[in-house]
Amino acid sequence: MGARLRVFLTREQDQTLLNLRTEEVSQKVKDRAEVIRLNAHGWYVEKIAAHFGWDKQTVRDVLHKWRKQGLESLWELPGRGLKPKWKEEDIVFLEECLRVEPRTYNSSQLSEKLKTQRNVQLSPDRLRRVLKKRGSIGNGQEKVIKENKTRLQKRGNKQT
Repeated sequence: MGARLRVFLTREQDQTLLNLRTEEVSQKVKDRAEVIRLNAHGWYVEKIAAHFGWDKQTVRDVLHKWRKQGLESLWELPGRGLKPKWKEEDIVFLEECLRVEPRTYNSSQLSEKLKTQRNVQLSPDRLRRVLKKRGSIGNGQEKVIKENKTRLQKRGNKQT
């Protein structure tokens, strides 16, 4: 077995890592900072891993990154994951179409409309999830379509 992995911190570094507990950062960042502090205070990798319920190798990775990159190693790198194919303006355009036009659309029709008029290719399934997650027209907590437009048209026809 090799030498124990040990990190040494200055008072300023220790105080900075301690202050991260109260900052508005993700829980991952807070946990990584605590791992580094515990190791600097004499805890072994195995004990830290058991304390957090992590694998020993994960703790080692955090400590090695700290040695190489310092404070920057606590945060995730930008640009991870798939980028959205749509922009906020595209969804606002669809919501405006739903609000203004008298007809109703299903997700396939909305997807086609988005493709032809905005040159944004989004599957009907994905579009449905985006609209559902957004859940409103504008800023209010409303449904994407306030009322069923076909019911409104039928009511309008009966009254005339």
